[in-house]
Amino acid sequence: MLQSMRSAAKYIWIILIVAFVGSFLLYETSGLAGRAPVTTTTSIATVNGEEILLTTWQNAVTALEQERSQQTGNAITLDERQQLEERAFNELVTELLLQQEYKRRGITVTDDEILQAARLAPPPQAMQSPDLQTDGKFDIQKYQRFLASPLARQSGALAGLEAYYRNEIPKQKLFDQVASGAYISDERLWQVYRDRRDSATVSYVVLSPATLTDTAVTVTDAEISAFYERNKKRFERPGRAVVSLLTVPRAVTAADSADAKSRIEALRAEIVGGAKFEDVATRSSTDSISAANGGSLGKGPKGRFTPKFEDAAYALKVGELSQPVLTPFGWHLIRVDAKAGDTLDLRHILVTIGQSDSSATRTDRRADSLAAKAGNQEDAKAFDDAAKQLGLTMANVVVIEKEPLSFAGRYVPSVSAWAFSGVRAGESSDLFDSPDAYYIARLDSLTKGGQAPLGEVKEDIRRRLSRDKRVEKLRPIGEQLAQAAKSSSLEAAAAQRNLQVEKSAPFTRVDAVPGLGQFSPAIGAAFAAPVGQVAGPFNAVDAMVVMRVDVRTDANRQAFEAEKSIQRQQYLQSARQQKVDEFLTNLRESVKVDDRRSEVLSALRRQSDS
Repeated sequence: MLQSMRSAAKYIWIILIVAFVGSFLLYETSGLAGRAPVTTTTSIATVNGEEILLTTWQNAVTALEQERSQQTGNAITLDERQQLEERAFNELVTELLLQQEYKRRGITVTDDEILQAARLAPPPQAMQSPDLQTDGKFDIQKYQRFLASPLARQSGALAGLEAYYRNEIPKQKLFDQVASGAYISDERLWQVYRDRRDSATVSYVVLSPATLTDTAVTVTDAEISAFYERNKKRFERPGRAVVSLLTVPRAVTAADSADAKSRIEALRAEIVGGAKFEDVATRSSTDSISAANGGSLGKGPKGRFTPKFEDAAYALKVGELSQPVLTPFGWHLIRVDAKAGDTLDLRHILVTIGQSDSSATRTDRRADSLAAKAGNQEDAKAFDDAAKQLGLTMANVVVIEKEPLSFAGRYVPSVSAWAFSGVRAGESSDLFDSPDAYYIARLDSLTKGGQAPLGEVKEDIRRRLSRDKRVEKLRPIGEQLAQAAKSSSLEAAAAQRNLQVEKSAPFTRVDAVPGLGQFSPAIGAAFAAPVGQVAGPFNAVDAMVVMRVDVRTDANRQAFEAEKSIQRQQYLQSARQQKVDEFLTNLRESVKVDDRRSEVLSALRRQSDS
């Protein structure tokens, strides 16, 4: 059987589970080879001295793009491609690190292990295949018969399975080693249970720095430097670009609205004249989901739709056809097929309000003119001239690396990814298309990301430390309040100082509580201070808190014992996964990845332009 696995040359669906199999072949046939005069040995990164080739990365991205396109059926924007590029790169780095770890630990996989796994441990994609199910459930016997069939050999499924298990089995062995120490005692399990079941209700007074008459504190440069050194990761900043943006909106006019209403009225007349509602909905409704079912929205109670739609629907008799109904989604025709109480079985036809053909043509021509005058150029003046000639208002916007751009409340596709793709200041983009508008951008300036220098964040740190010191100045005030409350009551002591006593709802150790925070000393104190006694002050959210525990309810030990075995299984599964995640994080952080993607892509861009 293993020999048959290796002899197969073609792949079927199951090969999709193999990470980047046949990547060189994909490179040669994907069209990527013609983009720039690069070789298969061009490196974009090194991981512990081992290289990741440009071609390998491009092939991985192409595979993810194909998968995304199959899922959505839509063209991929530059923003989406950037996300897929980052995902592919991270997966390649992780895979290379894992391969290095297998060698270090002596983890291997034998042919017998592959054969055994292939027969008895089907991959998830196989278990989800309708062809391998009986009565809606995966049929292991069907699967095993398929493995023994000529089709499995001829189609390449066996070769795909071998590659899959050669990748997955050592990974599972490694993760089993990493997670082998996961253990929880009964007492620890009980504590975890209590954290989510013990509850407390408290009365508390929040002391904020705003109540201080003397807020003066001193923060030294040495304290600022020490905080900066302890928290360097906090000051990692993404790249930042400033672009000039020109927009050609797909403006909807009053004539477009009138055209949509005319179309919905024509459809209504057609139905009144004898056409079947279902046929008209299937042919003409712009709600593609319901149109596929003759306009059916199914059965349901009130609250499913916008008020105007529901008001019109509930005013209809069964079988009655509505007049055109306008909602934020467009013009509707509604028919009620059945009514029981407030439950309606509805159908509708939707005509959205968009640009008419003539309006769209005018917009397209204007966008084409903009693209011809300003698009994909290095002449910054041409961009300015095009804006003036076409009467377009130029906007200066800030773009953050790896964050899609939003402008005037709308998503602007591809501009963010383009700005960080290796273009130079003064260059303009291609024409980018969206349902709302066309866009062209010019890169005005670019600041690379990385750790912000101390000088840039010094004042932010100073404000943070000043706030902490002002909160600490509240401690003596809190101590005085707590002492006064012990000889009277929290309410009386607070009233004497014009302070408000807040009362919480019941909360657990893991809940966030307004004024107290989450996982704060104040939360912890609620489960440690004696019930009925005033205690504090305790640190909360940028404040000090004095509190009284009014009620505390302990978890039920008997209920815990009844659920303990299930709780243990869930915790161990979570603990094992946590150990694996921590291992992968530490593995990635322990190595210096020399990422040269930006330089390589910039070089490719220059070569393709020359």
